[in-house]
Amino acid sequence: MISMRDEEAVRRYVERLALVLNQLGIQRMAARVFAALVVTDDSRLTAAELAENLQVSPAAVSGAVRYLEQVGLVEREREPGSRRDHFRVLDDMWFASLRKRDRLMEMWRDAAEEGVDAVGADTPAGRRLADMRDFLSFIIRELPLLLERWEKERASR
Repeated sequence: MISMRDEEAVRRYVERLALVLNQLGIQRMAARVFAALVVTDDSRLTAAELAENLQVSPAAVSGAVRYLEQVGLVEREREPGSRRDHFRVLDDMWFASLRKRDRLMEMWRDAAEEGVDAVGADTPAGRRLADMRDFLSFIIRELPLLLERWEKERASR
């Protein structure tokens, strides 16, 4: 049985999800674009389709998708022979995004370590930086195990 979507309810949901994502720190337009992609059944739209769906300018969409690509939440693709880019959300976006963050966390951990050396381990700043370093080291060590558990759980569903 094919169910019919209530497009007005979908539009309201896009705005609610975008508001939540904005409160979590994602730029407002990027949050709206991301939400619009998430609710699309094939998870891909052109910039023109996004602009039309969200009733915004193509320039606003362009900046939003650029941001979303940088943070790994959206991927750009082009059909062979087509001149138009499609933007899509990966079904396993959170998983893929966390995988990509490994290197960034390593860089952040290393910078914290350098800070401990610079300010001195026995200073309040040094202790804060050491705590940051230790937390990031823990996450770097544990994240692959957590992602492996998620892959197993997802496969069992």
